[in-house]
Amino acid sequence: MPAYIIARVECNRWDRYCEYTKATPAAIEHFGGRFIVRGGEMVTLEGPEETRRVVVIEFPSLEKQKNSSSPRNIRWLKIESGRSHGTVHRD
Repeated sequence: MPAYIIARVECNRWDRYCEYTKATPAAIEHFGGRFIVRGGEMVTLEGPEETRRVVVIEFPSLEKQKNSSSPRNIRWLKIESGRSHGTVHRD
C-alpha cells in the first residue's frame, strides 16, 4: 500500500531553496518515491487562500517512506535547512 508525504512549504530564500529542489529527486527516487505534486499554480476552492508551495511525494510502502526520512538518511534534508519552513504530514 502506498504511503505519502504531504508538505506545505513557505520559501524564504528562493535562490538557495533551488539547491534543495535539485538535490531531492535522486534522494526520493533512492527510496522508491516519486513526486506527485511539486509546486505549480494553486487554486483555492474553499477556505483561506493557500499561498504556500504544496508538495506530495508517494512511496511504495510506509516502510520506504519512513526510511527516506530516518536520521541516517536525511543528509538531503540538511540542504533545505534555513531556506524554508512549513508543515509536513506523513500518511
